[in-house]
Parts: sequence; C-alpha cells; structure tokens
Amino acid sequence: MEEILHNISIKRFKSRFPDMPGAALGDDLLIADLRYDKALSVFKYPFRFDGYIIIFCISGRIQLEVNLDAFQVGSNSLVLNVPGNIIRVSGVETDERNLHFIVVAMSKSFMSGVRFDFNRLFNESMALLDNPCITLDRSERRLCREYLDLASVLLTSDIQNKKEAIGALISSISYVLGSIWTGKLTAAERKPHAPSAKAKNVYDQFLRLVTDYHTSERNMKFYADRLCLTPKYLSKLVKTVSGRSAPDWIDAFVILEAKNLLKYSELSIKQIVAKLNFPNQSVFYKFFKSHTGKTPSQYRNE
Repeated sequence: MEEILHNISIKRFKSRFPDMPGAALGDDLLIADLRYDKALSVFKYPFRFDGYIIIFCISGRIQLEVNLDAFQVGSNSLVLNVPGNIIRVSGVETDERNLHFIVVAMSKSFMSGVRFDFNRLFNESMALLDNPCITLDRSERRLCREYLDLASVLLTSDIQNKKEAIGALISSISYVLGSIWTGKLTAAERKPHAPSAKAKNVYDQFLRLVTDYHTSERNMKFYADRLCLTPKYLSKLVKTVSGRSAPDWIDAFVILEAKNLLKYSELSIKQIVAKLNFPNQSVFYKFFKSHTGKTPSQYRNE
C-alpha cells in the first residue's frame, strides 16, 4: 500500500505539475486549471491539507470523501474545504477525458495577509463540515467563471505585484462565495439566534487546536488553558456556536483519525493505539466501540 498522505502542501502539489502557471506566486497560493492527469491519482489516498481549498467542477463527475463521508461532485459544483479535513478522491464516475475542474488553494498564512472576511465565509464551520459541496445556478456559474478567467489572465501576465493582485481578487471572491453559500443554506440549517462574534472566534480557534493536538491531547483543560478560558466557559461557547459539546468535537476528531488509520494504513491496531496515545488496547477498543458500535477489527475488515 502506498504511503498515506496525512498532510499535503501547496509546494508538494505544484511539484507534480511543474508546467502549471503561477510558480512565481510561491508556496502559499495555488490556482490550477486541471483536467484528468495520472498525477492526480495520488489523491485516491486520504490526505489532509492545512489550508483553504475551493474546487469548481466545470465538467465530469467525481466522488469525493470529506472526513470519510462521500459526496458526488458534478458539473457546476463548488466545493469549499476548511483546514483539518481529511480528503480523498474515491472515484471518477465519468469518462476521464471529460473531467475538468479549477482548484484554488490558499495557506492559512496567505489568508491572514489579505483583506478577507474570515467569519463571513467560514464561521458556519459545522455547515462546511457537513455540506462541503453546493451546485451553482447559471448566474452564479457565470460570475464565478468571470472571476476565474480574470485570475488566469493575471497568472500568465507580466505585471508587477502579481501576488498582491491575485490576493485582492481572492479577497473579493470570498465575499461573493459567502453570499452564495449563505443563500444555499436551508432554513433548517440556519441557527435562529446567531452566536456572538466572540463565541465564533473562540470556536474557530478551538477547532484549529483540536485539529493540531487531538492525537495527543483529549483533556478539556489543555484546550481551555491554550485559550485562557475555563473548561466550563469554553464548553459553553462551543456548544452555543455548533450545538455540539467541546468533548464531542475532540472525540469526533479522534474517531475520524482512527477510522482513517484502520481503513487506509497497514499499521497494526497496537501501533494505532500508540499513535493515538491511548494507554492500552482495551481503552482504545472501548472508546472506538462506544462511538461506532463496532470493534476496531470489525471496522477494518468490513
């Protein structure tokens, strides 16, 4: 079995497509107009990208797994990915020659340096985790395509400050995507009482910490101390924003990591127990079965 891509960077992606325009943009930003290529087969293995990804499918259809949940991505679909998700392209369900999509990938450091209304697009993290793919109508497709065409022109131009110009364009399209995304949320998905900006900010910081430390830290006090809050107050804020308790979020990330390792790695269960910092196999078995209804062996062999 090929090595699992637990993490993939923009630099690593670019190395597989050396002729792709935009090399001068550095390793914090990628805008790629891609058709099917054997180099893309690497994405049939699970990977985690620690940044933001926008995928616009122009034609064709693929099956995309985000955190082990499968989604059909077809023509005129838009996929939004936030940091920490485990992603895998599990199948191409069309003639490979018809597959055509545009990928915009941005590191967290790049996003922090542009005028970007973070909360407007990504504060509905629960919605993005549960529903990363939306279908665009005709006017939305035209608008997004105009932005992408302009980005392509900028990429191949000789203008100075190209990276800054692209950054400003991404800042602009973020507002457009935020508006489109909000319009796609159903009334049932919208919260009747919007949480405060402070609660949203704490929640986003908490999820970033859990993404980084869930394999080694499962105690609420660790995360509360990092955010200079009491465990009780942190739990209250997280519950207010997401409807899900902070310990539930931590457990969900651990279970997701365990499922990924059981399904796609050749590590023994004993090695997985050590990798996830459980004291022994018995504790891991009880934890896994209580959340999935199956033992690790049953899940691996099904």
